Amino acid sequence: MPDNPPSAKYLVIDTESVPDGRLLAKVKYSQQDMKPEDAVAQAQAEARAMSSSGSDFLPVSFQYPVAACVLRANADFHLEALTCLDAPEFRPRKITEDFWHGLNNYRAKLGDRCKLVTFNGKGFDVPLLELAAFRYGVGSKDHFGNNNRRRAETHLDLMEMLTGHGSIRLSGGLNLLSKLLGKPGKTGIQGDMVYQLYLAGKVKEINDYCMFDTLDTYFVFLRTRVLTGELTLEAEHIAVLKAKEWLTQKAVDQPALGQYLEHWGDWSPWP
Repeated sequence: MPDNPPSAKYLVIDTESVPDGRLLAKVKYSQQDMKPEDAVAQAQAEARAMSSSGSDFLPVSFQYPVAACVLRANADFHLEALTCLDAPEFRPRKITEDFWHGLNNYRAKLGDRCKLVTFNGKGFDVPLLELAAFRYGVGSKDHFGNNNRRRAETHLDLMEMLTGHGSIRLSGGLNLLSKLLGKPGKTGIQGDMVYQLYLAGKVKEINDYCMFDTLDTYFVFLRTRVLTGELTLEAEHIAVLKAKEWLTQKAVDQPALGQYLEHWGDWSPWP
């Protein structure tokens, strides 16, 4: 995770994952002697058949992380740091270790002043990393040892907030909200492409995509702070401009950020 945790208050996170064919073969198809890749194909076919939208996305319990990006924002909501864990190797075990050890470090220094911010993180990203912690034996006493109420208070799930805790279905999701703000949203890679990219060895591209989603989540987070009265619209605008300046400077050494900025747009609401 980013250095200098004492100045942090918000950690905006996003993850990407792939199906675990070996686990699927052991659990779902233990009597069929399937190869891992065949187990994934079979499970995806079954998921498509049961999905009204034709999605082949598998339950989080059958996935492991291949990307986890963390954006640090200070108490004034200004962007301070952005990193993809275990770059450039992006190893699942090290990603998991880095996340939990980093969160432990932040919480030890900041306590409940350190808050996670996600988009559907309670439904996917955090459970993904929790199950990965179980898989690899990575401890986090502060997280796993505390009650659910406290954990809920230190994790802001923007999708949960904007759907009334699931009262409605937010069709379009993070992509829709980002484009309402003039931010890039989805520009090429889609979530259902991650597994094929992983098979092709394109883990850097997956992590760039994850980083873009993390940035989109941050800008949606800023707007929600306007809704809650923690930021004025003018203060949000200043934070967005400062973030753009920061990204422009970092793009010199991180070309992927230049790709993100190529699709940048200013907020211009309609009608």
